[in-house]
Amino acid sequence: MHKALILNGPNLNLLGTRQPEVYGSTTLQMVEDMCLDHGKSIGMEVIHFQSNHEGALIDAIHAAKGVQDGIVLNAGAYTHSSIALMDAIASVELPVIEVHLSNIHAREEFRHRSYISRVAVGMICGLGPQGYVLALDALRSHLQGE
Repeated sequence: MHKALILNGPNLNLLGTRQPEVYGSTTLQMVEDMCLDHGKSIGMEVIHFQSNHEGALIDAIHAAKGVQDGIVLNAGAYTHSSIALMDAIASVELPVIEVHLSNIHAREEFRHRSYISRVAVGMICGLGPQGYVLALDALRSHLQGE
């Protein structure tokens, strides 16, 4: 059974109440429950971690090495600014699927750049919470192909 870490960055703890016109009304707990259920259905063990702190996200990425088989990452705003997260991903050599609830390419110009994409297997954006499920499927497919 493959193991996946679903890692959520800043402000994602406010899902369901933060800008619902952009991010929807689904809460982070609902996303986590959906991913746990889907993980079971595809034979993947899923754990979750969320932090508003860049260092804590980096620590979680480092801790995943040798424990998890891959990561689904929604780095929130750190996507567009954190070279440190990019370096952490490159350092642990685990496959990462990048996820965004909204379509970052249809939003403000500064959101069009992703440092995470440089080291990710792929990106899913604009599909709301369903993007996490698709990311688990993509990660599983990638791991089975290795």
